[in-house]
Amino acid sequence: MSGPLKGLTIVEMAALGPVPLAGQLMADLGARVIVVDRQSSTAAIDDINRRNKQSVAINLKSAEGRDVFLKLVSSGDILIEGFRPGVMEKLLIGPEECHQHNSGLIYGRMTGWGQQGPLSETAGHDINYLAITGALHAIGLDDEPPVPPLNLVADYAGGAMFLVMGVLAALHERQLSGKGQVIDAAMIDGVPSIMGFIQNLYHHQQWLPHRQSNMLDGGAPYYRCYKTADDKYISVGAIEPQFFKVFVELADLPASELAIQNDRTKWPDTHARFEQHFRSRTRDAWMKVFNGSDACVTPVLDFEEATQYPHNKQRSVFNGTRYEASPAPRFNRTPATRPSPPVAAGSSTDDVLAGLGLDAAETAQLRKNGALT
Repeated sequence: MSGPLKGLTIVEMAALGPVPLAGQLMADLGARVIVVDRQSSTAAIDDINRRNKQSVAINLKSAEGRDVFLKLVSSGDILIEGFRPGVMEKLLIGPEECHQHNSGLIYGRMTGWGQQGPLSETAGHDINYLAITGALHAIGLDDEPPVPPLNLVADYAGGAMFLVMGVLAALHERQLSGKGQVIDAAMIDGVPSIMGFIQNLYHHQQWLPHRQSNMLDGGAPYYRCYKTADDKYISVGAIEPQFFKVFVELADLPASELAIQNDRTKWPDTHARFEQHFRSRTRDAWMKVFNGSDACVTPVLDFEEATQYPHNKQRSVFNGTRYEASPAPRFNRTPATRPSPPVAAGSSTDDVLAGLGLDAAETAQLRKNGALT
C-alpha cells in the first residue's frame, strides 16, 4: 500500500454502515486496516468496503481471544467501532482496557444517537436521524411524504465523514500530547453540521419551511430534473444569473425567462413551460446542445451508464468498469495505489498474528482452544 496514510495501523471492528466505509477510505489512502470479524466466512467477499484491508477472526468472548485482540490493539494507532453504547465494555475491550495496553490509542466510536442521551440505547437509521434534526422535512415534493436520501446523508456518508475527521484530528493532537483519546461520533450530531448552509438561509428568512418551495429543493425551475422524450432525465443546476443566461440561450427559451428567474410567484408556470419544452427531445439530443457549456446541465445516468460517461472514464472516477469508486481525494506526492480486492472474513488471521510475534504452533493452539474462529 502507498498513500498519505501509509504507516498508520487501524483496527476496525466488523460492522455495517459508516464504520467499514471509514475504514475503507483510510485504507484507500494507505493505512493498514485490520478488520476484526466474529467468524471466518467468505460471505462478504464482494463487499467493496472490505477492499484494501486484512481480516482476523477472533472469538472475543474467549479470554484467550481477548488477549489476542488486546495484543493487536497494542500495535495499532486507531480503533474504530460501531456497536451500541456499552457493548465493547461488556466484552472487556472498552476504552479503559485498551488504553491500559496502548495509552496512545485513538478510540473512535460511531453510533446513531451518541454515547449518552434518552435514545442512545435504541436502534435507528438514516431516516430517523434526518427526521428529528429537521433535514428530512425539507426533502421531497410538497404534496408527498418526505423522501429518504438513500441512507447517505446522516448514516453512511455523514457518519463516515465525522468518524474519519474525528480520529485523524485526535491523531494530530496525539503528536502534541502523546496521548490517545475517545471520539464519540454520532450521526445525530453530524446532520446539523452539514445543514449549515440551509440553516443560514433559514435564519435570514431565505428558506421557506415548505418542501419544493426553495432554490435547492426542486422548487426553482432552474434547479431540478426534467423528463425527456425518451423518458429519461436531464439535471439542471443553472443557479447563477450568468449560467442561467447560457442555459436559456442554448435551450432556445424566451429571453423573458431571465427577468423572472427568482420570482417565486412565477415558478409553477415556469416549471410547466420547461417540462413541456424538454419533453420535445431525447436526453442525448439535449446533451448535444449543452455539452461543454456553462449551462450546468448534465444527463441523469443509471449505474452502468455512469461508469461509461466520458468525464468519469478519463478521470477514472470509478475503479475500472465496475460501479465502484476509485480512491479519493487525490494527492500529487503520495498517490493511492489501485485498490486490492475485498478480503474474506478471517483470511489474514495467520499473517496478522505472525506479525504480532505468534508462530504457527501458537496460532494453531489458539484455534484449537476456540480463541480464533
